[in-house]
Amino acid sequence: MSANVLLIEHPAPHVVLLRINRPEALNALNAEVREAINTTLPRLDADPEVRCVVLAGSEKSFAAGADIKERAGMSAVDVMKMSTTRGIAAFSKPIIAAVNGFALGGGCEYALQCDIVLANDRARFGQPEIKLGLVPGAGGTQRLPRVVGKHNALYMVLTGAMVSARDALRMGLVCEVVEGNCDARAIELATQIAAMAPLTAKLIKEAVNSGADMALDAALRLETRAHQLAFATEDVREGIAAFIEKRQADFTGH
Repeated sequence: MSANVLLIEHPAPHVVLLRINRPEALNALNAEVREAINTTLPRLDADPEVRCVVLAGSEKSFAAGADIKERAGMSAVDVMKMSTTRGIAAFSKPIIAAVNGFALGGGCEYALQCDIVLANDRARFGQPEIKLGLVPGAGGTQRLPRVVGKHNALYMVLTGAMVSARDALRMGLVCEVVEGNCDARAIELATQIAAMAPLTAKLIKEAVNSGADMALDAALRLETRAHQLAFATEDVREGIAAFIEKRQADFTGH
């Protein structure tokens, strides 16, 4: 595996920035990129010093889908044997997508797996697989409707059309649109999240993700258990004390 397809940066305390680095291919997601993400994120998940991750690409492209040249001539069996990228969705800590430029196909689906999606004003999102006779394979038919609704999702996956950052914001695919490069804003937001209680952040993420497909009563019980469990942490005591003493809390992740 090339060491350069995924750059690892440490832009702020407890924050890691992962940068997909195949600019010559608009950051197309080949096997090396998928393997790098699948091996790097579990390591960061196990590192107590890491509290939030930003996933980014280049100025021109977050990720322009799968590497189609790599897929040419593949059989169904070959595709079944391929490594998929589940590392993003399985990551237990907050992860932010910083989308500059194109987020197409797998790139859009990678952003969908993140917890917060920021985009610059030139970003373009799309699921163009149908133009190649393909079905989206990393969440385009499942995560996308859950985020933007059935009709918006079918519009995207049946036409293969790209949508602007502003339209993506309107659909709920994007949380915030930033003029120019959005990396700095993503790092700012990650730094803010990293200053919070990290165990609580994991509990919140788990409750939101697990409860999404539950009946409301069951999901509310899940939330109640997460709320109760947080009281087992030292960080809750620190947060309450800091509030009473009118000072900044110093969360340690215990």
